[in-house]
Amino acid sequence: MSASPILITGGAQRLGRHCAERLVDDGHPVIISYRRERPELEALRGRGIVTLPADFSSETGILDFIDRLKGETASLRAIVHNASDWAPDSTGPEAGATFERLFRIHMLAPYLINLHGRELLEACREPQRDIVHMTDYVVQKGSRKHAAYAATKAGLDNLTLSFAAMYAPEVQVNAIAPALIMLNEGDDEAYAEKARAKSAMQMVPGPGVIYQTLRYLLDNRYVTGATLPVDGGRHLR
Repeated sequence: MSASPILITGGAQRLGRHCAERLVDDGHPVIISYRRERPELEALRGRGIVTLPADFSSETGILDFIDRLKGETASLRAIVHNASDWAPDSTGPEAGATFERLFRIHMLAPYLINLHGRELLEACREPQRDIVHMTDYVVQKGSRKHAAYAATKAGLDNLTLSFAAMYAPEVQVNAIAPALIMLNEGDDEAYAEKARAKSAMQMVPGPGVIYQTLRYLLDNRYVTGATLPVDGGRHLR
């Protein structure tokens, strides 16, 4: 019997891509969702990763993705909700639309995928099934410039508790809350130095620490309803 795949939403770049590639290295079949076509997808497809386009900015797009996911696989070993939009706040006429889009991406998509994907998880014949929500360190402190982002990620963090209670003991549901993990192209050394100074560990660790945390959750049968911080000790500064 072939192994059930692991779904990673928003898996075409950065943390999602790193985790997808590492999971394949560890022998897991992987399905990712992606928002738009990009050159990196060909490399992922070449490694056997199934790529499904998805528009999580509307309920119609979310439900369409769920239908196509069920057409692709009859079971799932895990669902990793990594899709995200780092949109800043605005005082203009688009402010409400931005909040609604972030709500759908960060909360409604995970909510509906978890509900409709339960049967896929329970069809997995492996001893452990997982849902992992990627939230954010900013949930604990709010944000002056990304209030909508912080609020909707906080909602996702709360969904962790609800789904953990609903789906126990068959499915474990946890969250990972990173702070800055990777720099962006174009970030200069002055920015990097400022970023490192925000944490007690004084480093920008790279995506490997997220995979280590994900691997811990996928391998541990006695953790559910938890949010694991991966922030280098920012609360100590």
